[in-house]
Amino acid sequence: MNIQIREELINLAERCEGELSEEFKKVDKIKSSNFYKVLDAFRESHISVFHFRDTTGYGLSDPGRDKIEEVYKRIFNTETALVRPQIVSGTHAISISFFGLLRPADTLLYLSGDPYETGEAIIGLRKVTGSLKEYGIKFDKTDMAKNIEEEKIKRATVGVIQRSGGYSYKKSLTIEEISKMIKKAKTVNPNICIMVDNCYGEFVDEKEPTEVGADIVVGSLIKNMGGAITPTGGYIAGKEKYIKKIEAMLTAPGTGREIGPMLSLTRLFLQGVFFAPLVVSNALKGAIFAAKFFSELGYDVKPLFNEERGDIVQAILLGSPEKLVTFAQAVQSVSPIDWDAEVLPSPLAGYENDILMAAGTFIQGSSIELSADAPMRVPYAVYLQGGIYYEHSKLASLFAAEKLIELEEKV
Repeated sequence: MNIQIREELINLAERCEGELSEEFKKVDKIKSSNFYKVLDAFRESHISVFHFRDTTGYGLSDPGRDKIEEVYKRIFNTETALVRPQIVSGTHAISISFFGLLRPADTLLYLSGDPYETGEAIIGLRKVTGSLKEYGIKFDKTDMAKNIEEEKIKRATVGVIQRSGGYSYKKSLTIEEISKMIKKAKTVNPNICIMVDNCYGEFVDEKEPTEVGADIVVGSLIKNMGGAITPTGGYIAGKEKYIKKIEAMLTAPGTGREIGPMLSLTRLFLQGVFFAPLVVSNALKGAIFAAKFFSELGYDVKPLFNEERGDIVQAILLGSPEKLVTFAQAVQSVSPIDWDAEVLPSPLAGYENDILMAAGTFIQGSSIELSADAPMRVPYAVYLQGGIYYEHSKLASLFAAEKLIELEEKV
């Protein structure tokens, strides 16, 4: 390759890899467990080539769509699931779940602290048209990792746990931590509906949030669950009584899950989730390598290479806007698509700050493919994620380090 990386960085990478063998073995064990889980879900659902046939228009009586949702409910060990191309993002899945589950005067309580930025608009923390606030739905927040505010939990109709740390530069929540939070919340308020924003976290552990007590779990198919080949879509899985409310928001009251064409995407939905455990394991190895490699170079990282993970995201504290741009440009430069594009901060719908996003991906916004993004604000941390190949993630880390050193040498 015509990508120049200094020898000391290559030697450091080799040493890091040698010290990561035990961590990589843990990832492989999780991958194997999740592969068998997914394979069992396919076999128990009796998928056949017949189910790949297309539907258009209303999508009435679509057997392939029904089989996709059967596979998902088995993977998440839930009563039912909605898995549709009409759900265009993880944020959309969250939004229709909120509007389905909550009524005027109900209280939405975030149990894991501040919501992700795009969730702020849904809730009405930022002035937008059509938020929950306009419908008289109350919002509150607490951080159960720090303390238990029982009165808030007692008043809540829906309690949300955000698995990923988002742009907050904090460690994502592990399945064990989520399990403890759910048990404590249910003890205080047995009637609370616990919903987990599972984006970036699927197949990172051997269990999913619905296997440790969550009532609803939501996510995107252009992240982990799509295996880097599903071109759009989202999922919502959980208890039937809650999904019945949500499905009315997916389409319309009275039609719910009965309509919605798959538009020739059935095979890609199924193939993507079948590939997902493998792709997620490679992304995890890339994140673990980046954590070790950049910490050896003196950067603060979250999580550390040997910490238990809740998602595929690796945060690296760079400390300046110049370093953010340099890092993102380096990742873009080793991408298969638009490798020669210039990466600059720009406004992005749903975010308050300009966002820097390197993503030379086949699918627009596909975070399970290699990407690096960051809000242009203090503390100037970059969020590296994805990687279909471990080798690709490793190369991106090395090239980013090379460019950061070159930047420092110019000063």
